[in-house]
Amino acid sequence: MADKRRTTRRSFLQTTSAFAAAIGVPTIVPSRVLGRDGTAPSNRIAMGFIGTGGKGRHNIGELARFEDCQALAVCDVDQNHMNAAKDQIDKKYGNSDCAAVPDYRQLVERGDLDAICVSTPDHWHALTTIAALNAGKDVYCEKPLTNSVGEGRAVCRAAALNDRIVQTGSHERSGEGRRYACELVRNGRIGKLHTIRINLPNTDSHHNDIRSWTEAQPDMEIPEGLDWDMWLGHTPMVPYTQKRCHFYWRFILAHGGGEMTDRGAHVIDLAQLGADKDDTGPVEFIAKGSRNPSGIFDAFMDYVFVNIYADGLKLIGSTQTPRGLKFEGDEGWIFVHVHDQKLEASNPAILTSEIGKNEIHLGRSPGGHHRNFLDCVKLRTQPMAPAEVGHRTGTICHLNNIAMKLGRPIRWDPINEVVVNDPEANRLLTPEMRAPWSL
Repeated sequence: MADKRRTTRRSFLQTTSAFAAAIGVPTIVPSRVLGRDGTAPSNRIAMGFIGTGGKGRHNIGELARFEDCQALAVCDVDQNHMNAAKDQIDKKYGNSDCAAVPDYRQLVERGDLDAICVSTPDHWHALTTIAALNAGKDVYCEKPLTNSVGEGRAVCRAAALNDRIVQTGSHERSGEGRRYACELVRNGRIGKLHTIRINLPNTDSHHNDIRSWTEAQPDMEIPEGLDWDMWLGHTPMVPYTQKRCHFYWRFILAHGGGEMTDRGAHVIDLAQLGADKDDTGPVEFIAKGSRNPSGIFDAFMDYVFVNIYADGLKLIGSTQTPRGLKFEGDEGWIFVHVHDQKLEASNPAILTSEIGKNEIHLGRSPGGHHRNFLDCVKLRTQPMAPAEVGHRTGTICHLNNIAMKLGRPIRWDPINEVVVNDPEANRLLTPEMRAPWSL
């Protein structure tokens, strides 16, 4: 059983072909090394997983459910999370040989891995993804692609330099209904698009928790099995406290971007797709927001923003409900509910319109976002949310946060990726990294 899982595409092809040539017989795949559906190791993608908290273990389940994907190794700075992921994989395959390492550098250099899934807190996305790409691995990285504009561009460069596949985990983009809605918009069913309204409410129970925690959190003893220094990575060294760590890190700007980059990386991503702006972004960012005046949570919890593209298209956002986005044209509108399959339109007939043979088709992802990644790894084609797409979506989120942080509008050059005539804003595009970490 252990031999079955340690055989990778590249090693299998090399060893079986050499052996067959040596003994003068055709290459035959023994049934014992086939998956339950007869999938040969030469067609299975061997994967490692960096970051194995709740989302990490979810991604393990989503990817490993496909017979042509083998989960071989896990990595986490929290021993409890790592052990839980190892147990999950060992249980699936009925053995005990899933590798578990605490340092991502040990994982990405393994020669038996074809691809890596990154599900760490946001501040670790860039360094782990770049390391995997430089090691020749394809990467599925959770959204947002990175926690800053500069890190996002660095990931794009690494993907291009190494000719690797990157799928950003903005899985809403792969939804059938979402892609159909974007096709309707791009084919003129609501006339000329002039405004996209973004709803990013902060009304969940964890949002209410963040609003209520205004007191300073107490310093605590670091739990056994957690490498706190490694968890912090390139961010400033600060004392451990429970609410700074798992899950709630996303409301501390050093580690995440609040709801703006959490669900914003889904909602704004669909706006980019529907507006045909995947390779660019707005040129003006006007954003105002409020946050806790004290405590450790400095993400913006209430906000309004107006982002304007070079052609005049407006992206207008707020914390209104329901979560989703509204495409507004001069002949009607379409509302897309996010984390829901529901579509609404000014005229219900819009939602039954057929996309003609010669119209714009955005393609589909049978089997979902994770399946799309595996298919693209095999075919060497670009996935639904490649690095450039994830980076451009993330950039909008980050620039709104920067405009709120500075308390003034900023003008953006999406070609050169600089804030125009604003050195202070440009310094916020990429974080200063604590030694020994650097891009």
